[in-house]
Amino acid sequence: MRPGGQPNLQQMMKQAQKMQQQMVAAQAELAEAELTGTAGGGLVTATVKGTGEVVAVKIDPKAVDPDDVETLEDLIVAAVHNAAQAARDLTEQKMGPLTAGLGGLGGGLGLPGF
Repeated sequence: MRPGGQPNLQQMMKQAQKMQQQMVAAQAELAEAELTGTAGGGLVTATVKGTGEVVAVKIDPKAVDPDDVETLEDLIVAAVHNAAQAARDLTEQKMGPLTAGLGGLGGGLGLPGF
């Protein structure tokens, strides 16, 4: 802040540019990250990208019972859910500190109406 309580717009622009660069870097890191979720003690494993895209599902042959397909289906859903939660957690870890200071639509810039 400048004397008289006026914000330094040049400083705020530099901060905004730095935050934007950090956001882009965090988004790129998330897009490349692969997270794994498991179910049934590792009988089913699902891998998702940090963006939430499912990229692989592995099923241990011990989990395959033709007379009980429903359990296998449940294990797959649980593994994908577990991996998706890991992706959400990573997103919060990477993006949370960057978005925490935004404080609303205007980004908490200290400007009236923002």
